[in-house]
Amino acid sequence: MTDYTTSDDLALALKLAADADHISMDRYRSVDLVVTTKPDRTPVTDADQAVERSIRTGIEAARPHDSILGEEYGTQGSGSRQWIIDPIDGTANFLRGVPIWGTLIALAVDGEPTVGVVSSPALGKRWWGATGHGAWAQETGHEPRALRVSRVAELADASLSYNSMQGWDEVGRLDDVVALSRAVWRSRAIGDMWSYMLLAEGALDIVGEFDLKPYDMAALIPIVEEAGGTFTSVTGIPGPWEGNAIATNGLLHDRVLELLAAR
Repeated sequence: MTDYTTSDDLALALKLAADADHISMDRYRSVDLVVTTKPDRTPVTDADQAVERSIRTGIEAARPHDSILGEEYGTQGSGSRQWIIDPIDGTANFLRGVPIWGTLIALAVDGEPTVGVVSSPALGKRWWGATGHGAWAQETGHEPRALRVSRVAELADASLSYNSMQGWDEVGRLDDVVALSRAVWRSRAIGDMWSYMLLAEGALDIVGEFDLKPYDMAALIPIVEEAGGTFTSVTGIPGPWEGNAIATNGLLHDRVLELLAAR
């Protein structure tokens, strides 16, 4: 098997994201967009499926020995290197014409995400991070800029995005998010991948949500962590495998976990 550097893998992920953007934007706000409902009652569009097929084809050609996990077409192959794809994170926004959605592409090695790309063409932005290579953002027509999380050290000064009240309520944690929102300076339900990217940019300090799959989280982790943040489950377990997430600027992480555990 050919050895690939992290730079090689990041370059591939960025290319796949650029190709995906053309497909998704062609279908965004399209009058003939096809929408169906999956068994878990979440929506899927023909754009989700077309984007994932494009990314899978690119991976199969460039990394034929790597495995793939995608939201729409499941797991393919096995091995220590796994590409993890969410073709359109924020499908509900996509189909309603809300521009907060994006393609998520990650590479996990031995279960640990090492490369992450989040591309949001409707917002005109792309973010990426890779282990040892920093975290970056680029707006259309501008040069890339390095990302760094905030230095907010007190909950009372922090900004929180909790995604949705319903998500916390459905797992019996509504009182927890209310308590957390009372402990911080400001709280908003921004939602989806953008909350985590705003955290990496230093505009938010805490993000948390439940009912997540690995493909919802894997691409976010290298970006948040390379920007200096911390990303774990609600119980403090690293990685995208626990079904929920708490991401912070690092300085606030232990305090947030303590507050949630105490309830």
